[in-house]
Amino acid sequence: MKKIKVVIIEDEAPARDLLRAYLSNETDIEIAEECENGFDGIKAISKHKPDLIFLDVQMPKLTGFEMLELLDNYPQIIFTTAYDQYAIKAFELNATDYLMKPFSKERFLKALSKAKSQIQEKKPEGENVKQLVSKLKEQSETIDRIFVKTGSRIDVIPVDEIIRIDAQDDYAEIVTKNKSYLKKETMNFLEKNLPKSNFIRVHRSSIINSDYMDKIEKYGKESYLVVLKDGSRVNVSKSRIKELKTTLGI
Repeated sequence: MKKIKVVIIEDEAPARDLLRAYLSNETDIEIAEECENGFDGIKAISKHKPDLIFLDVQMPKLTGFEMLELLDNYPQIIFTTAYDQYAIKAFELNATDYLMKPFSKERFLKALSKAKSQIQEKKPEGENVKQLVSKLKEQSETIDRIFVKTGSRIDVIPVDEIIRIDAQDDYAEIVTKNKSYLKKETMNFLEKNLPKSNFIRVHRSSIINSDYMDKIEKYGKESYLVVLKDGSRVNVSKSRIKELKTTLGI
C-alpha cells in the first residue's frame, strides 16, 4: 500500500516535535520533510508533491496563507494555529481541518482521519484553498509587501519600492526602480489594499505611487498624463483626473 506523503510546515520546534510524535505511530504515513518557514515549505511541496501538509498559519517572512497564494497545485491541508480567528476562517471555508494549539492527540487523530478519507476518495483540495485565499483577501487589511513567484524563485517586493502597476491581461505588471514583475492579481484588489496615502488608480489599467510622481501634463483638450520620476508616462482617464487632483491637493 502506498504511504501518504506528508510535509510539516511549522516555525515552532515544539509544534513540529508534537506533530512528528503523533505521526510516528501511523504506519501509512511518511514524513517527507519538515520546514521552519513558508519559503522552504514551497520548495518542499514542489520537490515531494505531498498528499498532505500540516501548515502553520502565522509564520515570519511568509505566512501560511501567503504561501498558499504562491502554490500552483494544492495537497490536502491541516492548518495549525494559535489564533482562533484564522482557524474559524479556515473551518468555515471547508478546509480539510484545523488544529488549535495546543491540540490533543484525540483532536489530531480526528483531523488526520478526515484528511485520509479525503485523500483516499481523491477529493481535490484546490477549490477549497482558492476559496479560502479569495475570502481572506476580501478581509485583508492594507498590504505592505507583495510576493511574486517566478519558477522556483520568490521575490518579496516592499510596496514603497513600487513605482507603478499596469494591467497586463490577467496579470499585474509591478514596476520598481530596478525590475518589473508579473503577478496574477486583479487591479481592483491592489487598488483596494495598497496604502491609500500614496497609491492612486489613475486609469482602469494603471496604479501609480504618488511618491514617484514628477508632474501632471495636459495634452489635448481634456487629456492628462502623469510623468513619473523614472521618466515613464501614464495616461490619466477623464473619470480619474478630478480624484487625482483632489488627492494631491491641486
